[in-house]
Amino acid sequence: MSIKRTPADDYFSKCVRARTNYTCERCGKQYDKSSAGLHCSHNFSRRHRTIRWCKENALALCFSCHSWYEGNPPDSGVWLEEKLGIGAVEILREKMNSKMKVPKTEEKDIAKHYREELKKIEKARANGVCGIVEFESWQ
Repeated sequence: MSIKRTPADDYFSKCVRARTNYTCERCGKQYDKSSAGLHCSHNFSRRHRTIRWCKENALALCFSCHSWYEGNPPDSGVWLEEKLGIGAVEILREKMNSKMKVPKTEEKDIAKHYREELKKIEKARANGVCGIVEFESWQ
């Protein structure tokens, strides 16, 4: 079953990729902003609306690393715990299992939020900021 991408998903994805300056978080390869080679990879599926737009639930991964990540759950789970910390992964699991689902009516507000966060990241880059530029998570 395919999950429809919304404007909220698009702007969230742009923030996740811009946060790393379009660099894969696993292999370190950098991409052009317009490239389709860098993906927004969700640690836990987008079907979990409780964490679908949570910045801790997403990584910027190139096509190759994203394929590895999805195709090797035991290894990628260990890698994720090493990257985020076991406690952070457990918090994500708790949020994922929460009963507080995000209603579809909030998606316009989510898209607006991430559109504004993307502008902040782009402004920081224009001012010469390198490395990770964090953004405010909706969830």
